[in-house]
Amino acid sequence: MRKIYLVSLLFLILVLMTDATHACTNFLITKGASNDGSTFITYAADSHHMYGELYYTPAGIHLSDAMLDVYEWDTGRFLGQIKQAEMTFAVVGNINEHQVSIGETTFGGRRELRNKSGIMDYGSLMYIALQRSRSAREAIETMVSLVDEYGYCSSGESFSIADANEVWIMEMIGKGPEEKGAVWVARRVPDGYICAHANQARIREFPRNDPDNCLYADDVIEFARRKGYFSGSDKDFSFADTYAPLDYGALRFCESRVWSMFRRAAPSLNLSIDFVKGVAGAKPLPLWIKPDKKITVRDVMEYMRDHFEGTEFDLSTGIGAGPYKLPYRWRPMTWEVDSVEYLHERATSTQQTGFSFIAQARSWLPDAIGGVLWFGVDDTYSTVYVPMYCSITKAPFNYAVGTGSFSQFSWDSAFWVFNFVANFAYSRYSDMIIDIQKVQRELEGRFIYELPGIDAAANSLIKESPRLAIDYLTNYSERCSATTVKRWRELGEFLIYKYMDGNVKNERGEVTHPGYPESWYRKIVEQDGDKLKMKELETQEQ
Repeated sequence: MRKIYLVSLLFLILVLMTDATHACTNFLITKGASNDGSTFITYAADSHHMYGELYYTPAGIHLSDAMLDVYEWDTGRFLGQIKQAEMTFAVVGNINEHQVSIGETTFGGRRELRNKSGIMDYGSLMYIALQRSRSAREAIETMVSLVDEYGYCSSGESFSIADANEVWIMEMIGKGPEEKGAVWVARRVPDGYICAHANQARIREFPRNDPDNCLYADDVIEFARRKGYFSGSDKDFSFADTYAPLDYGALRFCESRVWSMFRRAAPSLNLSIDFVKGVAGAKPLPLWIKPDKKITVRDVMEYMRDHFEGTEFDLSTGIGAGPYKLPYRWRPMTWEVDSVEYLHERATSTQQTGFSFIAQARSWLPDAIGGVLWFGVDDTYSTVYVPMYCSITKAPFNYAVGTGSFSQFSWDSAFWVFNFVANFAYSRYSDMIIDIQKVQRELEGRFIYELPGIDAAANSLIKESPRLAIDYLTNYSERCSATTVKRWRELGEFLIYKYMDGNVKNERGEVTHPGYPESWYRKIVEQDGDKLKMKELETQEQ
């Protein structure tokens, strides 16, 4: 079986070479919160060294004594071998053929609880669980059994785990070098509600007698007592506060993204920003909320596109945004002036995203048709989410492993084509993003419009021949991918033509010189007005 962890050397070292504590964002939407009864989970895999690609693992039948080599997802380090399952399921990106999907964000937590001798890292847990699970609950059980048997070597993780009926948030951390296994809690998001996590543990108190909605390690509280982390009553035990105590960075860089998604989905709640600003006595954000209206797949795409617009954290404002309101800040995230430390905000949309997805599961359709991975590469704000059905038999060429690499530009690679457009747009963002969004909405609007017809055609085919239906869906995802990359390359060529040399060509192709916005001219005058002011020459008498 192909080792899905050896995708590419540069991909495998992503977390070691980035600030993993502030790396990823997940949103979770239940059936009752969506407009059509879908479940959704999202994931933005953010790394300055990640090559965004869609990897595919076929289903397999294995000998009863077969072993599976496990490699750490972040580093490529060989961790050991585990028993292979006799039957494994096909996996496309982070969704399997049974509509089970998994995402993650790293919260780190107590450093002394990492066990580097464990065989299972968080990436292995996700992808092996997807290969072995028919439901979200089964995925949780698989992940727990794997760390119990083989040990857990990563730091603290929050997982989003969903199927066509249920959505769960699960948090896990190891027991340190002296003990195998992990302590963990998993909670089912109540139907009709939404949840989010972004590199900070979020499960606090939890019910201990509700197995339909809450699962946890038997020793999750006892272990904390034994380690001296907790001494109160069991009913007051908080997983997050015990195993991942908050600091200011966790609030400002992590919980801020949760707050921003919540405030967009439920403005009526008027959730205070004080907690993420570290105001003493501020009430923590709830684990989940009920949105003001039913959420569509288009809404979820837009939640992934957030720079704190319209809030005091808005990245498109201030001197850091430059004259053209660029909502990105180059790293590092914290910096000093005169021995005082300052920060750049960390939004859901960020320039270093390798790939992101929205996993949609639909219980009223056969699994082969119901599961759709809306997949994009590079910045979430300027990406296009392309539908990849969970039953496709290969990754589309432009997104597939091996089409390109992080070390060499290729026009065949979706990752590089999208980076080409985005990086050029940074130079005059407020103008170019308008052109980008026109094409983005054109493509995504077409895909969303087409999907019911594609579903219906596949549903007719599947009654005749499941293989014909799967081939049809594979070809459709391939066609959408090729169309997107071709159109995006044309967009890049258009932007070079329109905005060459700091000028702007109008509809007639005439070169215009719109200059900087007035607000930026005023900033220039405030700093260098005397030096730059035009003067009348004094006349000299002959």
